[in-house]
Amino acid sequence: MGDNQLNASRRDALKTMFRGAGVLGLGGMAWGGVVDGLKASELALRPPGALAEKSFIKACVRCGSCVEACPYDALILATVDDHTAIGTPFFVPRETPCYMCTDVPCVPICPSGALDSELLKPSDPTEVSKEMDINTARMGVAVIDEEACLAFWGIQCDACYRACPLMGKAITLDFRRNDRTGKHALLEPHINRTACTGCGLCEHACVTEKPAVFVLPKELASGKVGNHYIKGWDKRDEKRLHELKEEQKKGSQSAEDYLNDLEDLIDE
Repeated sequence: MGDNQLNASRRDALKTMFRGAGVLGLGGMAWGGVVDGLKASELALRPPGALAEKSFIKACVRCGSCVEACPYDALILATVDDHTAIGTPFFVPRETPCYMCTDVPCVPICPSGALDSELLKPSDPTEVSKEMDINTARMGVAVIDEEACLAFWGIQCDACYRACPLMGKAITLDFRRNDRTGKHALLEPHINRTACTGCGLCEHACVTEKPAVFVLPKELASGKVGNHYIKGWDKRDEKRLHELKEEQKKGSQSAEDYLNDLEDLIDE
């Protein structure tokens, strides 16, 4: 039997097992065995208030309560074919985005803390009446493919801008002269990553066949400088530089000691 046939047989067997027993009916050891063999997809978009991906996967008990609580049926539970941890909730913006419920019903019903209301605290401290503010959610970050976006071609389109629940904050339109025609203006959409909630309403509204704006998990959408860069104006970074130098001194070896070590090896 070839590898493809073997993998297909395994998938079919897992599907049959889940149909017969159901996710919630699996015993602890059986469920653990399945989960251990899977890796969480880095592209999965989680519900508002979700912990960081690794912590979320560990905390989520796959109960489906958040899925049932979602009034728009945006959340779905992962199956074998979804390339993420089976039974964990996620959403696909192009199909059904997060519609930003003000009461965020999917979060307080979570029994394990995988969805944490503390991560949705109002940004304005004067709003004491609100327990959660959906506008502080960070489910992901929208990214625009400027080569595919009609607005960057010079065609007037502001579908993503109009669909954004934080219009003018998370997505803004920048006016620029169209050098190609010399007469018209370009209305180019731009994402403010500090305000974007990752709800995916922009991706859902995009008029191109393959969306020119799409949502990625924040970790993937955001760059990382790297530990080898030191910010001279940051005291914590300066301290880190000092610590690195101390470690290098401890691990360094003088030329004389190095040669002596070589002589010992030759004598042996």
